[in-house]
Amino acid sequence: MKTRFLIIVLCLACSASFAQKKKAATKAPVKKTAAAKTNSTPNTVTSAGATAQQAVLDTGKKAAKPFDRPLDGYYKKSNILSAKVTPYANLREADVTFAKRVWREIDLREKMNQYLASPKQRLIDVLMAALDAGELTAYDPAASKDDPNGDSFSKPITGAQARSKMSDSSVVDKFDKDGNKIGSEVRAGEFNPDSVIKFRIKEDWVFDKQRSIFEPRIVGIAPLVKPKAAGLDLDYQPAFWLYFPDVRPILAVKEAVSRNNDATGLSFDDVFVKRLFSSYIVKQSNDKDERIRDYAQGIDKLYESEKVKKSLMDYEFNLWKYSE
Repeated sequence: MKTRFLIIVLCLACSASFAQKKKAATKAPVKKTAAAKTNSTPNTVTSAGATAQQAVLDTGKKAAKPFDRPLDGYYKKSNILSAKVTPYANLREADVTFAKRVWREIDLREKMNQYLASPKQRLIDVLMAALDAGELTAYDPAASKDDPNGDSFSKPITGAQARSKMSDSSVVDKFDKDGNKIGSEVRAGEFNPDSVIKFRIKEDWVFDKQRSIFEPRIVGIAPLVKPKAAGLDLDYQPAFWLYFPDVRPILAVKEAVSRNNDATGLSFDDVFVKRLFSSYIVKQSNDKDERIRDYAQGIDKLYESEKVKKSLMDYEFNLWKYSE
């Protein structure tokens, strides 16, 4: 009985061992295939990951951090950038009891006016930048039937035309392909801001009886250029005119350079409204429409200019009566 039981146990053990070997032999190819798939999949994923990582690096290179410029100083000047134009008081024709139109010239070579030509902030650079940006309209100074003096803002011109009037022009010879001269043409050179040394302003002196104030109000401003002609000494002429009420918003946000103080906060608009410049009169309105140089020469022109200036001041003084 025991012998028979041992034989049965041995047979079952042999059968179990044979079944395990067969199962292992059957699963081996499956493991090899799975391993192959496993080995190929990481390579694919690794390759895709490397490509994505390289794309991220390339994107990072393109989206580099912009240059963070340090503050040039210990505080930022922002008040002048947000400045607004202080409007003039309303003026009614019925309240004007006296009016006189005056033309003045500002010479930037005078000591008091040199800051208007400072390389840090030139007045002419401010005006030309506004013209190039289309923020201002320039007007042709050429005389016409409707505008005998050429300063009534009757004919607008483009910013490019205004800039061409500021540039020095020269006569250039033209040659054909054989080197023979066939003619000449006038070409405009580059604009040199240092060549502008004079400005002309047109203003009205009015007495407002409503407010009892005698004050000037600038109507227009023009940079002056000196035309070049062979053998001729021509006087300075306006390159173009600008309507001053349109110019004021541009000047109000541009700081004027001061010789003595960097924190004045004065704009170019303040310079003209507060009369922080030196000038001389070249013409006043008259029945003959004459300029001072038409009847005075040399030093007499300066004397006549001071005479006109004094007459304006005397008018204001004579308005008041003092009693003891």
